[in-house]
Amino acid sequence: MAKAKRARSTAPPDGGWGWMIVVGCFLVTICTRAVTRCISIFFVEFQTYFTQDYAQTAWIHSIVDCMTMLCGLGFALCYSPAIAMVGKYFSRRKALAYGIAMSGSGIGTFVLAPVVQLLIEQFSWRGALLILGGFVLNLCVCGALMRPITLKEDHTTPEQNHVCRTQTRDFKRVSPCTTLTNKWVQTCLCCSLQQEYSFLLMSDFVVLAVSVLFMAYGCSPLFVYLVPYALSVGVSHQQAAFLMSILGVIDIIGNITFGWLTDRRCLKNYRYVCYLFAVGLDGLCYLCLPMLQSLPLLVPFSCTFGYFDGAYVTLIPVVTAEIVGTTSLSSALGVVYFLHAVPYLVSPPIAGWLVDATGSYTAAFLLCGFSMIFSSVLLGFARLVKKMRKTQLRFLAKESDPKLQLWTNGSVAYSVARGLDQKDEGSVAMAVPGYNPT
Repeated sequence: MAKAKRARSTAPPDGGWGWMIVVGCFLVTICTRAVTRCISIFFVEFQTYFTQDYAQTAWIHSIVDCMTMLCGLGFALCYSPAIAMVGKYFSRRKALAYGIAMSGSGIGTFVLAPVVQLLIEQFSWRGALLILGGFVLNLCVCGALMRPITLKEDHTTPEQNHVCRTQTRDFKRVSPCTTLTNKWVQTCLCCSLQQEYSFLLMSDFVVLAVSVLFMAYGCSPLFVYLVPYALSVGVSHQQAAFLMSILGVIDIIGNITFGWLTDRRCLKNYRYVCYLFAVGLDGLCYLCLPMLQSLPLLVPFSCTFGYFDGAYVTLIPVVTAEIVGTTSLSSALGVVYFLHAVPYLVSPPIAGWLVDATGSYTAAFLLCGFSMIFSSVLLGFARLVKKMRKTQLRFLAKESDPKLQLWTNGSVAYSVARGLDQKDEGSVAMAVPGYNPT
């Protein structure tokens, strides 16, 4: 296979081949996240065939989600790199690009949910899984669309890594087995890792990581238990699959519209707040779910939850990029999605255990709702504390620095240092009318 040429650009192109990257990521989310969501339709079939309780059956879905976020196995090799590539190709239209790319999850759920139900009825759950497996092979086509790009801010890192690798290789030729060589290799490796994962020491990223744990715990069980819950309140199998379709199509609207809205000038600086808002409202939807026990009531729930689910899923990469920058985005997204793994693994079985123990879904849904609300409140509180600390530091800096003097010209205030040299005083005197250096 011919080696693909690396595209070079000084800045994200915000278009061009970037739209093909968006298409590839769109197809990847259909083949990964949408197919995973449709496993909930198999839940009742698995429970009936294997005669297991809710907690035991839930492990099937939770292990799939966990392994996707935890390793470099299966879906994980497609999902995280595809999302990171979109962030490399877009800057000004990043939220919109992610909205379109991530809408594949909703479109896939909308289309696949009724199709999977028909496949189960026609070919049993075994045949349906085989057909889904053939469909997932389209991930190979998606990978062919991915073309690497080197941005201006990435130019230093590859060169440094190349120098490190070259020096290490040359050093090994001279003395391949000495202790000094091993120390040199370890030093180069440590430097590379330190540079690649320096964002782990950022307080903003640590808070985001903790909040992601609670958010991921809350969001996963619904896609496992929405169909069983609907069946338990008297909804038919086709209608229950229809609820998943509604969830999927509204998810699309949330992906695209929230991405477009947060790219507008009035909201571009408030993407973080929009993310908190979306996560918190999904938590509130969870709290209302136990009171909804008919199809006419479950349809509005699916619409509301699906919209804000699509909204915050779109903003996860955007918020991560704002915190760590585009250079470390791929590694940071890998960590963020890695953190989804443990909640995805344990939350459906815990919810199933609560259903088995209490005989209802109320406790499971309430726990998920409060978990998502806590995630939103935690991020909001952290952002508030950070702003208060910045304000306090600015105030202390003004009070403690005797060199600063405030000069006012009309409605414009200028901060001028007393210790300016003669050249700077002349330039300030020209720029600020009425300025007297004495």
